[in-house]
Amino acid sequence: MAILGRPERAPDLRDAVHLLRSGDRPGPAGDVLLTWRRATSRSASPEELGRILPGIETGAFLRLSPLEPRSPVANAAVVLEAVLAQHPKAAVAALVLADAVLARGLKWSVLVPLLGAGLKAGDLRKSGDELVLACHRSVVRTAASAGQIGVELQRRANKLKAVAPKLRGKGAGAALTMFLSLDAVAPVELVDIMSDRSARRLCDRLVKLGAIRELTGRDSFRLYGV
Repeated sequence: MAILGRPERAPDLRDAVHLLRSGDRPGPAGDVLLTWRRATSRSASPEELGRILPGIETGAFLRLSPLEPRSPVANAAVVLEAVLAQHPKAAVAALVLADAVLARGLKWSVLVPLLGAGLKAGDLRKSGDELVLACHRSVVRTAASAGQIGVELQRRANKLKAVAPKLRGKGAGAALTMFLSLDAVAPVELVDIMSDRSARRLCDRLVKLGAIRELTGRDSFRLYGV
């Protein structure tokens, strides 16, 4: 969001997506979060990325990366520069494709936003070797942070799984799967598997058990996550 010059940060992005009413569109900030969520939950194939990034020639850009024997990070920088040259306002799409190229080069099954999370607005105005260097710095910086986040999320996920046998209510298992899969969950998002009252009681109980956290600090329109 900082690269795009927008003021929204994590709490605003959660609200933009998880407090939507049926039929509403998430707005620009919510679209960014949903794009990254979709990109990181699917394979980094041209077909999948094409569905996520309409209007971008994903296959053509992804074919740029193996033309020369470069490192995965350098390949990602080439694609990033090429996308921005043709689509100067498509920073999100450029970063998604660059991280997809990085993931493919490292033989990862899913995309990890090491460039999307680490590059700055000024970096996207660089080119050639300067952009490659910026991408290397981004990967080094964000890989360490991603590792720490991963360890902490695994610890919290294990705690949530440990309380699963204590939950007897209808739909509790499906609710836990949502908590383990999404960055945040609003009780209203659980109404397909349980009543609104049951959803709120489940969230309150899981908070008391230390298995999830309330993320907003609000008295209403609350969001919960590991």
